[in-house]
Amino acid sequence: MSGTGTAAATLRITEIFHSLQGESRSVGLPTVFVRLTGCPMRCVYCDTAYAFTGGEVLPVEHIIRQVMSYSANHITVTGGEPLAQPNCWLLLSQLCDSDRHVSLETGGAVSIADIDDRVSIVLDIKTPASAELNRNHWPNIERLRAHDQVKFVICNRDDYEWARFKLDELALASRVEEVLFSPSHGVLEPRDLAEWILRDGLNVRMQLQMHKYLWGDKPGH
Repeated sequence: MSGTGTAAATLRITEIFHSLQGESRSVGLPTVFVRLTGCPMRCVYCDTAYAFTGGEVLPVEHIIRQVMSYSANHITVTGGEPLAQPNCWLLLSQLCDSDRHVSLETGGAVSIADIDDRVSIVLDIKTPASAELNRNHWPNIERLRAHDQVKFVICNRDDYEWARFKLDELALASRVEEVLFSPSHGVLEPRDLAEWILRDGLNVRMQLQMHKYLWGDKPGH
């Protein structure tokens, strides 16, 4: 899937902002975030519901110029669900042409086929407690590349055991560079998740959402 012609291509954007990456492989690094509007899912722990509607329709060329106005070497396209807008594919490719590090955060309900090979995909596999388990598009697993990342947001012990099973069943540790286990903020005690991972000897990276500890759930951070 790809966008239409470059000159006419537009995307509905909730916000473009400069902050520190709060999670994933590049946590802590200055990053420009492009948050696209709209999402087909309603995860119980969603912290960006303000991006479900509204936003501003902008030409892709305008978005690129605004992103390039910041000096950060890392760019993250997120949402909402960014892949719900077809021209996201075009945006990603043009951002990669800037020779900056480009990542995509996707909820996993939309196919990641034909995404520019230079993009590092952060694929969120929805757990049972997310209330969106049935939205996982499982063919995406075969499309993952070594420099991509897989994330599980863990809400409780059942979620953890399910994610542990999927880690083994899908051979995720050998498919991608990083498998991320993240405790649902304010729902699961981080220490509990840390102890489970250590007890079971899982080959995963536990992550906390650093931006929430710094700024809470405020938009633009």
